[in-house]
Amino acid sequence: MRKKRTPVARLARVRCISKTDRTNPHERISSIGGVYSNGSQWKQSVVQTIRDIESGAWEFYIQEDGLTAGLIVAKHEGHKYIKTTADGIQPNNLLSLPECP
Repeated sequence: MRKKRTPVARLARVRCISKTDRTNPHERISSIGGVYSNGSQWKQSVVQTIRDIESGAWEFYIQEDGLTAGLIVAKHEGHKYIKTTADGIQPNNLLSLPECP
């Protein structure tokens, strides 16, 4: 009997974010971005990022001062958002990334 192959998630390092004008941290990020290996930039909405994480197609992470933290989907009052796994860095290291161009 052959085992069904599980697709391997692709990794993407997040290097920037775009913020909304909302003050609620669960709604503040509207998109994330990074750089492809060829040097070109990518950017996508948080909605798409949540789909990619939940489907297992992509794993996103940030890296700061030699520490790596993965992005996960969380829920607050029925609203899905992204955040980093607990990594001991305060304040929220995702919100502290620079604005995407």
